[in-house]
Amino acid sequence: MGIVMMTFMMAFSHLAFSNSNKTEKPNILLIAIDDLNDWVGYLGGHPLVKTPNMDRLAAMGVGFTNAHTQAPVCNPSRTSFITGLRPTTTGIYALNGWFRDVEGLEDHLTLPQYFEKHGYQTLTTGKIFHDAYPPEDRRKDGPEFTKWGFKGGFLPRPEQPIVKNTGHPLIDWGVYPDEDTQQDDWKVADWAIEQLKNPPKKDPFFLSVGIRHPHVPLYATQKWFDLYPEDEVLLPVVRADDRDDIPFFSWYLHWDLPEPRLAWLMMNHEWKAKVRGYLASVSFADMLVGRLLDALEREGLMDNTIIVLFSDHGYHLGSKAISGKNTLWHESTRVPLIFSGPGIREAGKTSGEPVELLDIFPTLVDLAGLPKNETIDGHTLQPILNNIKTQRAWPAHTCHGPGNHSIVTNQWRFIQYADGSEELYNIVEDPYEWKNLAGLAGYAPILKLLRTHIPENITPPMPGNTVRLLEMKDGVPYWEGKAIHSVDPIPMKFE
Repeated sequence: MGIVMMTFMMAFSHLAFSNSNKTEKPNILLIAIDDLNDWVGYLGGHPLVKTPNMDRLAAMGVGFTNAHTQAPVCNPSRTSFITGLRPTTTGIYALNGWFRDVEGLEDHLTLPQYFEKHGYQTLTTGKIFHDAYPPEDRRKDGPEFTKWGFKGGFLPRPEQPIVKNTGHPLIDWGVYPDEDTQQDDWKVADWAIEQLKNPPKKDPFFLSVGIRHPHVPLYATQKWFDLYPEDEVLLPVVRADDRDDIPFFSWYLHWDLPEPRLAWLMMNHEWKAKVRGYLASVSFADMLVGRLLDALEREGLMDNTIIVLFSDHGYHLGSKAISGKNTLWHESTRVPLIFSGPGIREAGKTSGEPVELLDIFPTLVDLAGLPKNETIDGHTLQPILNNIKTQRAWPAHTCHGPGNHSIVTNQWRFIQYADGSEELYNIVEDPYEWKNLAGLAGYAPILKLLRTHIPENITPPMPGNTVRLLEMKDGVPYWEGKAIHSVDPIPMKFE
């Protein structure tokens, strides 16, 4: 009788233990990568790119192949995903501007703060906010994060730039430094790994890790460049006449930037070198992702940790005659987005539904079983994570300054500029977005439908929000507060 009772008690104890594990809130690991376009293995953006760890993560969860940023520049994109609000809601469109200075957002609960409110310890390292930390942590009800770690930067850098005469200290690429451990991004990963070794004892954690690579400068050690021998590097496929059927207004979105035009790269024999530097930097960032995944496994945290990996926006490397971001084409807006961990039933599959970085906030709320947040934009992706065949009812929307919008569906990319000019691409038949259909007969019904997805209420830029800002005033385009006149030539050099 005693043996039977003991067996029953052991079974009951095991059942109770298992149930308690199932009701525990999952940990969250958020990995934000800077300036990473679709040159990731599972996305197929470049045939030679080597990203085994991001591909490994995608195989563990759901990888989205048609995900898009809310803005093709760091600050508004990061402000959007962390607040859960569109740039057209906040008025944050430019590279500068702190959302706590916007009336009504002084005490808005951000993504980490919402989780802290519901029992999480929130930790951050690297570049999550732009640029890595807020100007001051002044929310009345609590800090932006429970614990701030190593913020990092674009270090180390050589005494003299590798690429000469670029005119900007960050516009550089090449083999540097000697050891991976010298890179700030390595130290960011180190700090995060230490937190995984010693996680909070009672509360679940929400750990945000911001990796700056492959943002310029494109520095990586020799072994990452060796993955891409110079004589084997494939350059992006471009057309010399690519912009012939595109509105001239498109130039204004990236009017005067430090990133070089394709013509400069070709004239200075730096195109292949920059592409190679970008590929090497992507693989270096991928290695850091692998270090984080390995740490989760070593510490026994993998089974109860939701992992989200994404990039804040994409990056051109010659397409549309430019390098850099600040456009509404797929090179700038399309990004990797991966969800992995408990509560995701469709592990190992991909979804081509048009989704947004704005969806990260409500999706994590649902996956963690927290009360819904009714104050944010975006839509949960949990239905897709549960059933990969689920269709999303909304397209993906990106804006770059008030009045400039991109709408992406399963088949179409529609762009409308602030002067009313438009572009339309069938992204199934024309993935390079080479043929603008907007002015051709027969597409009026499609254009009419896609226009309905542009937000009706568009908040003007917050005061002082000017760096890399394009806006229209009385029919005249202004770049960073200065009027662009119709006779002004397109800037073709560095600042």
